[in-house]
Amino acid sequence: MGDYVWLDSGTGVPIGARVKESEKGKLQLVDDEGKEQAALRPMHPTSVEGVEDMIRLGDLTEAGLLRNLLVRHKEGSIYTYTGSILVAVNPYKVLPIYTAEQVHMYTDRRLGELPPHVFAIADSCFFNMRRSQKNQCCVISGESGAGKTESAKLMLQYLAAVSGQRSWIEQQILEANPILEAFGNAKTIRNDNSSRFGKYIDINFNTQGAIEGARIEQYLLEKSRVCRQAPEERNYHIFYYMLVGMTPQQKTKLSLGNASDYNYLTMGKCTTCEGRDDITEYTHFLSALKILMFSDSDSWEISRLLAAILHLGNVKFEGLCVCSGVQVNGKALEKSLTQRSFQTNRERVITSLNSEQAQDGRDAFVKAIYGRLFIWVVDKINSAVFKPLPEDSEEVHQCIGLLDIFGFENFVKNSFEQLCINFANEQLQQFFVRHVFKLEQEEYSREGVVWTHIEYNDNQRTLDVLASKPLNILALIDEESSFPKGTDRTMMQKVNKQHGKGDIYMAPKNDHEKQFGIRHFAGVVFYDSQGFLEKNRDALSADVIELVETSTNQLLKQAFKTDLAPGTKRSPTLIGQFRKSLEALMKALAACQPYFIRCIKPNDLKQPEFFDRDLCMRQLRYSGMMETIKIRKAGFPIRYSFQEFLERFRVLLNTATCDPKTDFHDTMLELERMKKLNEKALVIQRVLRGLKYRSAFIHIDPAPVLWPRPRPLAPPPSSGPIGLTRLQARVRSRQMQHKYQKKREAATVLQARVRGINARKEWRRQKAAVVLLQAYTRGALARRAVRKMKTDVRWSRRRLLLKPFGFLSAAERRAEELASLERQRRLNEALRRQREADAKAQDNPLSDHEMVDYMFQFLPPAGGDQEGQGPDGFKDLEQRRMVPETVDLDELPMEEQELSSDEEDDLDEYSFSKFASMSFQGAATATHVRHRLAQPLIHHEDEGDVQASLTVWWIILRFMGDLPEPKQRVNPLAPGGAGSRGANALPQDLASRNDRRLSHMVGLDQVGESDSSVALSNEMMAVDSTSLERPMTALEKLHIIVGYAIVRRDLRDEIYCQICKQLEGNNNKNSYYRGWILLSLCLGIFPPTEKFIKYLQSFIRSGPGGYGPYCVERLKRTASNGVRGEPPSWLELQATKTKKRMTVTLTLMDGRTISVPVDSASTSGEICQMLSQKVQLKDSFGFSVYVALYEKVWALGSGREHVMDAISQCEQEVRRKGGQEQHAPWRLYFRKEVFAPWHNCKDDAVSTELIYRQVIRGLKFGEYQCRKVSASVWGSCVHVCVVLVFIKSGQETRFHGFMCSYLCSSGLQGLYKAGDENAMKTDVVEYARKNWPMFFSRFFEVVKVSGPALAKSRFIVAINWTGITFLDERERRLVELSYPEVTGVNTSSAQSVCLLTLRGDFTLSGAMTEDLAALVLVFLAGLRERSQYGVALKDASSPDDATLLSFKKGELLELLKDKEFSLERGWLKARNDRTGKSGAVPAEALLILPTLSKPTNQVMVPHLYLSYQNHLPTANTITITEPPLQPTKDVNRQVMSKNAGPERLWVHSREPLRLPLLRRLANNADHSTKACLAFTYILPYMGDYPTKQSQSSLELTDQIFGAATQNEALRDEIYCQIMKQMTSNNNRFSLEQGWQLLWLCCGLFPPGPQLSKHAQRFLESRERQPLAADCLKRLQSSRRTDPRKLPPHQVEVEAIQQNSIQIFHKIHFPNDTEDVMEVATSTRVRDLVQSISEKLGLISADGFSVFVKTPDTVLSLNEADYFFDSLRQITDWSKNAKLGGPVSVSYMVFFMRKLWYNVIPGRDLEADLIFHYPQELPKYMRGYHVVTKEEMVHIGALLFRIKTGGDSKQLAVLPKLLKEILPADQIKAFSENEWKKTISAAYNKQAEMTSEEAMLEFLKAVYRWQTFGAAFFDVKQTSDRTFPDIVRIAISKTGVAIIHPKTKEVLATHAFNRIASWCSGSTYFHMTLGSLVQGSKFLCETSLGYKMDDLIGSYVNMYLREQKAGQRQQRFNM
Repeated sequence: MGDYVWLDSGTGVPIGARVKESEKGKLQLVDDEGKEQAALRPMHPTSVEGVEDMIRLGDLTEAGLLRNLLVRHKEGSIYTYTGSILVAVNPYKVLPIYTAEQVHMYTDRRLGELPPHVFAIADSCFFNMRRSQKNQCCVISGESGAGKTESAKLMLQYLAAVSGQRSWIEQQILEANPILEAFGNAKTIRNDNSSRFGKYIDINFNTQGAIEGARIEQYLLEKSRVCRQAPEERNYHIFYYMLVGMTPQQKTKLSLGNASDYNYLTMGKCTTCEGRDDITEYTHFLSALKILMFSDSDSWEISRLLAAILHLGNVKFEGLCVCSGVQVNGKALEKSLTQRSFQTNRERVITSLNSEQAQDGRDAFVKAIYGRLFIWVVDKINSAVFKPLPEDSEEVHQCIGLLDIFGFENFVKNSFEQLCINFANEQLQQFFVRHVFKLEQEEYSREGVVWTHIEYNDNQRTLDVLASKPLNILALIDEESSFPKGTDRTMMQKVNKQHGKGDIYMAPKNDHEKQFGIRHFAGVVFYDSQGFLEKNRDALSADVIELVETSTNQLLKQAFKTDLAPGTKRSPTLIGQFRKSLEALMKALAACQPYFIRCIKPNDLKQPEFFDRDLCMRQLRYSGMMETIKIRKAGFPIRYSFQEFLERFRVLLNTATCDPKTDFHDTMLELERMKKLNEKALVIQRVLRGLKYRSAFIHIDPAPVLWPRPRPLAPPPSSGPIGLTRLQARVRSRQMQHKYQKKREAATVLQARVRGINARKEWRRQKAAVVLLQAYTRGALARRAVRKMKTDVRWSRRRLLLKPFGFLSAAERRAEELASLERQRRLNEALRRQREADAKAQDNPLSDHEMVDYMFQFLPPAGGDQEGQGPDGFKDLEQRRMVPETVDLDELPMEEQELSSDEEDDLDEYSFSKFASMSFQGAATATHVRHRLAQPLIHHEDEGDVQASLTVWWIILRFMGDLPEPKQRVNPLAPGGAGSRGANALPQDLASRNDRRLSHMVGLDQVGESDSSVALSNEMMAVDSTSLERPMTALEKLHIIVGYAIVRRDLRDEIYCQICKQLEGNNNKNSYYRGWILLSLCLGIFPPTEKFIKYLQSFIRSGPGGYGPYCVERLKRTASNGVRGEPPSWLELQATKTKKRMTVTLTLMDGRTISVPVDSASTSGEICQMLSQKVQLKDSFGFSVYVALYEKVWALGSGREHVMDAISQCEQEVRRKGGQEQHAPWRLYFRKEVFAPWHNCKDDAVSTELIYRQVIRGLKFGEYQCRKVSASVWGSCVHVCVVLVFIKSGQETRFHGFMCSYLCSSGLQGLYKAGDENAMKTDVVEYARKNWPMFFSRFFEVVKVSGPALAKSRFIVAINWTGITFLDERERRLVELSYPEVTGVNTSSAQSVCLLTLRGDFTLSGAMTEDLAALVLVFLAGLRERSQYGVALKDASSPDDATLLSFKKGELLELLKDKEFSLERGWLKARNDRTGKSGAVPAEALLILPTLSKPTNQVMVPHLYLSYQNHLPTANTITITEPPLQPTKDVNRQVMSKNAGPERLWVHSREPLRLPLLRRLANNADHSTKACLAFTYILPYMGDYPTKQSQSSLELTDQIFGAATQNEALRDEIYCQIMKQMTSNNNRFSLEQGWQLLWLCCGLFPPGPQLSKHAQRFLESRERQPLAADCLKRLQSSRRTDPRKLPPHQVEVEAIQQNSIQIFHKIHFPNDTEDVMEVATSTRVRDLVQSISEKLGLISADGFSVFVKTPDTVLSLNEADYFFDSLRQITDWSKNAKLGGPVSVSYMVFFMRKLWYNVIPGRDLEADLIFHYPQELPKYMRGYHVVTKEEMVHIGALLFRIKTGGDSKQLAVLPKLLKEILPADQIKAFSENEWKKTISAAYNKQAEMTSEEAMLEFLKAVYRWQTFGAAFFDVKQTSDRTFPDIVRIAISKTGVAIIHPKTKEVLATHAFNRIASWCSGSTYFHMTLGSLVQGSKFLCETSLGYKMDDLIGSYVNMYLREQKAGQRQQRFNM
């Protein structure tokens, strides 16, 4: 019972049956169809339940195959494997096996792992394409109605889904199907959606597996269906779609009605199709047109032509017809359809057509229109989805081809179309046979495999008859079609004659029959030959072509473009076109690895769950399925070469081999391989972890390594029983082990005891030593104290020591007692007066002003102002002194800069007490004391600094009144004692400046005082105690304190610490104010060090009575301008007293006086700048401040010399002479000191006027002397005399007579015109400049240390515009040097300078050598900058490059101005003086001469300039001892020019490469071109080749790295090129640029394995370079990560160009705040998100993302991408979107929440305030949510509180704020008063809620709504007619909701798991909902589709990650 058996069915194929028991208890057999049968034979178990792979069937018979399909069909399993061939049975119903879950389930799974499925075949195609890098194809075959089209669509949808990109191109490819089906599919009696054309879809993939495009080829559209249909069949779907889907208005415009109104649609008596919704399909059709970029005009024109076809079908040839659809003239249309014209030799003949002929002509025209329209649609689709690769691209698309072609057809009446279709199926069958049978068996024979040949049905003979043999049937039909008189009868006669005797062709019985038969692989088919030739010709009459040419319908003309082209030849026949297309198809298939899907139609009734055994058996037979199973079962489907098999499956060598009999075993091998690989990976991980843990353990406790290991036991003796010996050895080993353990334990205890004893012994020894040392130290200290005590009491007991006890008389004892009492009385009296004075001061405290006056009472009384006359040479200016002009304080360069809040907060960390605790020595504290220190506060290395610190401390205590002044002592050995020095006397070493010399006039004598800051020697500061132990004035103390600080730099922090210490906690007001005055004075003289400055800034902020800001400003100024060289002057002390700026007056040479505000830190440069701005002096170079005192004048220059130092010197000089400081007669003047070599009087009239006045004064007073020269010589003093004549002042008129007579005698009366004073003044200045260079020089007194021999070793250096002159004390010239002779200046130290000249190197020493070197360098730099001449330092020859100039070493080159060449880039443009040619010259090959005129021949002596190379200052050259890459086999030695030697291959060069450096690239033309092109951009970036300035650095880096980021083969080449240019490169700029490129390169991608070690060695050998270490770090990092996809971003390039290896980027937040984050080159977006979250203190980073906002859009960055890659991609996209737009696009980076899952208000307060509130508020205000009135009132009160900050007084203006607190669409729902009343009440209920609490409460209120966190998009939809045109899409964590924008009603909600696919493109967004087969589609128009796409994708990926994480956790828990 229950057994299964086979029964004879009577049809030749047994049927399955089961043994059952009847109702009467008898046995009976019931077959699969439910009928009772007789038993035949038992059934194999595999045929009972069916198998997934029919190769495993035990009953390998036709019956077994048929029953297997039947059993599975009943179970709903429509797919079955035959090896790798899939058999698909059409279920005629929708099965739930095509969901997104199924797509994920079959992704990356091997064939056979899961049940058979079309997705498995698609995945196998995709997997093998990527693994083998070979194109794949899938041939889908079967009868019409078997499901070929649906299978092709499913494969296409799977491939689009598995690529994972959701790109618009994928959706466009998918949407091509609805369009093609509308035009090419129709209802037939066998299939409701029969494809009436064939198509081959070639899907292109990139290297990452993403779809990049597709191309569709169409084959043989059945055009006759447009005009005729068989019964129960329809025309093409598009006609019915259009008629039911168009709006009434559209149909009216096209004069359309219903389908029953048109002949072309009613011939089959069927206008509807059950199961098809034409309205919905038309909607999908229109959506597909939009997605595929068909414009509205295109869509309308298509409808117009289709309507025209329908109208043409209704034309009756009895009267006129007019068709507006084709937009032609009605008469012309009628004529073309009713007449035919043909051209004879002489005339054009026109004949009329009868009704039948006219109908045939009309039908031909209609078929032509429809056929060409279909081709145009396919071409339009291809233009949208096919993106061909550029011709120069080396990338090759991988592709998968899907062939969906018409199935085998055998109707009652078969015509020409069926012959072509069946011929195509014969070709495909032969392709199948060839791959499955022929090639496989041939390979077995070739490999020598023992094999039994399997017979199969080969259809090659049929193909031979049809198309292969000479004079085949198709060739004969084609030939006969070419004859004008050929007919179907003559064609049949030829075919019968040629093939009538064969068994393939079945000729008709007689000549009158038109039917013939052909034996196809699927059976015999009889064809009706009537109309064969006409259909094959497929030609239109010339009249119709002319008619089309006259049409105004552009679409019609485009469709007939080929026919309308001039000179068009006769179109090929239909068979010719079809055969050509098939040949191309077969070639494409042959180049691919094929997969086969055999579709089986279960019945002809199109009914589900009905299996027609006979029909299915016939399909199985002609498909060769039985033979396929046999060869698959017996064959060897897995084919590897030995090497491939070994490499792939070597991990299986130790396992049992499997029997490779079926395709299933390929999967098993792969699974076994993966299993073994996993096992070995676990072993490697276990070993590595063990190594890691052992290393860590040994690092923690190295003792185990030191433990002795037991020695190995000796081998047992050979004699004796083996068993006993082993036993004895085992016992001995255990005994020895036990002993060893005991001994080790004992040794450990012993070691511990010994170590303890030794440690205690050592401790006792050290303790005894310390005690002994302490005892000796205490004894020494005690003895020292005793000696001091003895010394102190010696004099008090002197008399007692001289006399014995009892020797004093009573009178003497009485006198001693009285004296003692008197001393006690005076002491008590002094104490009483002090107490009274303190009490009085307490009762009557002094004001701050009185206190300051009291403190500054030591100042001399104010009065008078610079009494006395100025110097003799300036007396005229003294007479003209008037009220001086003043400089506005707003014009001052010394502006106060208030500290920012950040700096203020920063200073709070730097308290003085903190510094004291860290830096003070011993027990010193930061508070005020009144005793002397035992040691300095700060540690000092120098003993002199230690003594000076203690001295300064004593003086500070005395200055502040914390110690009393010592009494005046009288030295008996020195009459008068110290008092003879006077009360105001200072120590001689501090008061005098014996080394100071004030010259008589400006000139050579000024050199003695060239430096106003005279350094005091250490010996001078060694003040003896005798000089200090006397009463001193406060001024003397101040000078001593300041003097020490000026001389001893290390003492400055000590002095400030001492002053601050005495101010900290000082309760004595007198002492406190004295301390602040001292501190403010010191702050104007010397700054603290960097270590203490912030602590001092923090301390002085708390100064009393305005001292804080005043001291802060003084500290800033002093720190900026440096330490002073002199103590403060009287002028400064007065200013400090008032805390105001000082004012000094300067006199100009034109008599004007200007008052300038200054402070203690003012420099001569600042004063010169202020004066220049005041008098509008543009050319201020060479103007200086001069100081005059009595008859002495000296220059302060215009640099960093302190003006107050000079005034202080003047006051000291006056005081030394017995005068008073406040009346010192010093003067300040503003004069021209030195001319620049490039001075031009015409540049600045003010400058010329001042110099002219200076010259005139100098002539008058004898400062300048004019030597008498010939009057005919230009430049003589005659010009000066001429000018004097025109001066109208009284001082000049006395020269008038003499000058006039002189001019008359000289004949120069007409030299100047009257009134032309400017020209005369210019000539005077020019004369003075040219003839008196020594008068306009800067002088420096120096001593020659080394150099060429001179007459004097001490001399004066005069520097002026002509050159450098060495002068002795008598003004005799020792050496004269022009600037071209000076090759450089070196400053070896602060006191010496080395002048490098052609005459030798002069090393000079002096006080002002720094200024000397600076002035020479300024002149040399200025001359070289303006020079037009240079000398070639080496030969250069570039005959092949016209851009570069050729020259020889030593030649003179004239520089040319050209903006395209920049010296900074290392290039200049010059003209060769010898050849006259011009071109680019590298900067290092040219020495620019510091001269403004062309060098003379004397200067250009060849040997003179050949020596330049020995005197040039050399840059830091890099010596390469070893090239970065040894010339390996991969090196191409032909990269350089022919003259270059092999040693130049790896060193820096300026020549472009002819071939790549690496030989492996030279064989690839594309690689070679790109490599050489990259080098041509490296050269200009590094400055090694001239380039235009318009090319930015970013453009260059794009060209350098762009190709390498896309092509891995070029990366090593880029590394080699950069390292080559950095080797032996002496150009500093070029080398720096090279390091920048290498830095960028190391961050983009790593070098290859072969180059990696060389690149690392290159960097390690240059570790001193600033970027080398970071380059090495970036290189190592790039090895561990994926390479970058795009070239560097502009931010990266700008950062490295600023020498910054840290890249910072500004991040904006939704609450209008921002922050700066460090972003590395390798930072991914997810890393940046995590970093920002951690910095902000967020609880979790989940759901947050980085957004980039450009002027056009806002995009979210993919978290897996590199940040700069994503940034670059978006900005480049925005830039490319704007044609002619800017080179750089502005953008902002935002950090916001993107996904609103797991968001609960209050959980993360920071996230709520920074992100959630500012992101949710705009949605609420725009009215996106459904809100009740109560909720709006509550939220309105919250928002009002946030807006007003909780100010209840603002309730009065609440109506004005309604727009800011209520949704925009709800404001007018109630009146303003109603809103105010209700919101006010709600506001009052909220009590004292803060703004932050209100924000949180707002979020809690919004959180209760379903739309919380949703993103809203208003779109225009065209998919559902029940929805309004404009809907609102809400995307949230729950899915996608479609909302009515006005009512806010939710129209539909789709969870994310129901969305099968989605994508966006252009202005559209598309979703597929539900199943991939019959899922609904949603298409909308919106410019924000990309945001919707990204947001849905992010939510789906998030849920998938959570799902996978849950599955992993579940497996872990199990």
